[in-house]
Amino acid sequence: MSIAYVRTKPAEVLPPPSSSVGPIHWLRTNLFSGIGNTILTLLAIWLLWKAVPPFLEFAVFNAVWEGNDRTACLGPAAGACWPFVEAKIAQFIYGVYPEAERWRVNLVYFLLAAGLIPLAIPGVPRKGLNALFVFVAFPVIAFILLVGGVFGLPVVETAMWGGLLVTLVVSYVGIVVSLPFGVLLALGRRSDLPLVKLCSVCFIEFWRGVPLITVLFMASVMLPLFMPNGVTVDKLLRALIGVALFSSAYMAEVVRGGLQAVPKGQYEGGMAVGLGYWAMMRLIILPQALKLVIPGIVNTFIGLFMDTSLVMIIGIFDLLGIIQRNFTDANWASPVTSSTGYLFAALVYWVFCFGMSRYSNFMERRLDVGRHR
Repeated sequence: MSIAYVRTKPAEVLPPPSSSVGPIHWLRTNLFSGIGNTILTLLAIWLLWKAVPPFLEFAVFNAVWEGNDRTACLGPAAGACWPFVEAKIAQFIYGVYPEAERWRVNLVYFLLAAGLIPLAIPGVPRKGLNALFVFVAFPVIAFILLVGGVFGLPVVETAMWGGLLVTLVVSYVGIVVSLPFGVLLALGRRSDLPLVKLCSVCFIEFWRGVPLITVLFMASVMLPLFMPNGVTVDKLLRALIGVALFSSAYMAEVVRGGLQAVPKGQYEGGMAVGLGYWAMMRLIILPQALKLVIPGIVNTFIGLFMDTSLVMIIGIFDLLGIIQRNFTDANWASPVTSSTGYLFAALVYWVFCFGMSRYSNFMERRLDVGRHR
């Protein structure tokens, strides 16, 4: 009798051991892969344990959610005073923009979202027309809507603007102006023409050597002293120009880093096929350079968005400024009012900055396919 055994059907497929897949494998690989990594993981867990529960207690569990004035937020264990935010949310969004005209601000918000969302989605067609609307047509439309004075719209002085409106206006203008100006300055700094290179270097080094707070003070206080009698420039416009020039200098250095990272063979290839300087830059060099410095560009945009809070020092009430201004309201004066206002401002800034960061990571992965094997 033969004792040989021949299997007549495939063996049952067994699952891999838990140590090589699943949560245990992920923990061992990412958090406890060594002594140093284990120590850092435990330290991070300890810090989270110390920071997160008190934050949640203040912002959520012990927070006051309903009330009409400060008395609702005066309890011994009262947390965040969210009724304060609810009562002042209109000012946080519009400033003191006339209530009857706030539909104009809402329309500007809608047009901005309607232009940016399809521009940010790669699969949406007509990118050229979309970009033309966002960067050329929209600023004109927004200016007409917000300022008024034409088409029967009442004039609204910029001194009445405030809150999120000013934050978005300053950051949008800074971003839209700084990128093309930064590209031109970066090209000028690498130019073979001595005069163009000298002017670009002087501009970049001057603005990079002066703090933004000094630029804003100069634009607000010193510039009117040099203007002819009877000539005035709007304070917000002066701040916009100062922020745009300041951010352009930093953007120029980011773009210059990308230009230097492009291999020399790309320049030689463009010249070999007979392309002129501007055609070569537009079709070959700049697409590669800008792709390489996406993190730096977005980092500059994020820094610019947060630096908009500095306009408060020259009497322009952005989101943070209008929140601080409302701390003086006696109806809402309490020990937790200021903490709640700052927490709300931090959440708004975080949402915008985190969104830009995540979109930057998405574009990096989408455009970096040529570097992966």
